[in-house]
Amino acid sequence: MTHEPDIVSRISTMFGQLRGAEQKIARVVLDDMTFAAHANISELAERAGVSEATITRFARAVDCTNVRDLKLRLAQSLAVGQRFYTDAKIEPSATHGVYEAVKNSLEHNAGLMTEGVIRGAIELISPARQVLIFGVGGGSTIMAQEFQYRLFRLGFSAAAYSDPMLMRMAAASVDSNDVVICLSVGGYSPDVQDAMEIAQEYGARALGITTKNSPLGRGVDQLVPIETMETDFIFKPSASRYVMLAAIDVLATELATRHKRKSRETLRRIKHTLDNHKQGQDRLPLGD
Repeated sequence: MTHEPDIVSRISTMFGQLRGAEQKIARVVLDDMTFAAHANISELAERAGVSEATITRFARAVDCTNVRDLKLRLAQSLAVGQRFYTDAKIEPSATHGVYEAVKNSLEHNAGLMTEGVIRGAIELISPARQVLIFGVGGGSTIMAQEFQYRLFRLGFSAAAYSDPMLMRMAAASVDSNDVVICLSVGGYSPDVQDAMEIAQEYGARALGITTKNSPLGRGVDQLVPIETMETDFIFKPSASRYVMLAAIDVLATELATRHKRKSRETLRRIKHTLDNHKQGQDRLPLGD
């Protein structure tokens, strides 16, 4: 996969090096990228108050082959979403906004955790010889580690992987007695999907916590569906990771109750060890 140059950053960085007429074009482009990406050369020249030849020189000045290449790169930049180029309405209270978004996301996704979904996931994980958990990026990496921590406390053999190469290596080591758990809020995670397909090739079954109609969601053997509720206010962290965490907690709780004897003994040992170490109160969270 090749990296597409960021034309917006390129124009902004080179602005001071451009000639006066070229700076006029740069302002037009940065102020209204939608117009710049779709306007023809005459329209762009008219709005900037320059000649059509200057538009061509500007394109080359910002390392584009020609005006067509410039417009193509602008269109590609717009594809990330208009909300990253325009100011969204500022929420009145950061505290209220964050809590409200988390609450709304959790309430919406609670309805997706049906008894059938939970039962299918538990029946997949319960008999596994080992559980490998795959997740990359700033959110799913942490969630993969969290799932590992929940599972080993219950006596399950679990390992989390976030490095793409290690995921492939681990996936190639599985057999039909193993389960891989694939995490991705959006479901578009090529590294996780590749590792999952390798594991499936060697007989392992895959459980996904991801969106239903996504490449990853369509590829897993068992799906725990989640739905994102993103807004145009880009400065607030996504509440979707709380939804994934809740799904992990639901599955961990169901596994613990399904295997009460094993879970209770493992949890008791952990509690005994930590109490001797910390000398804290009896009701402290277990290992947190």
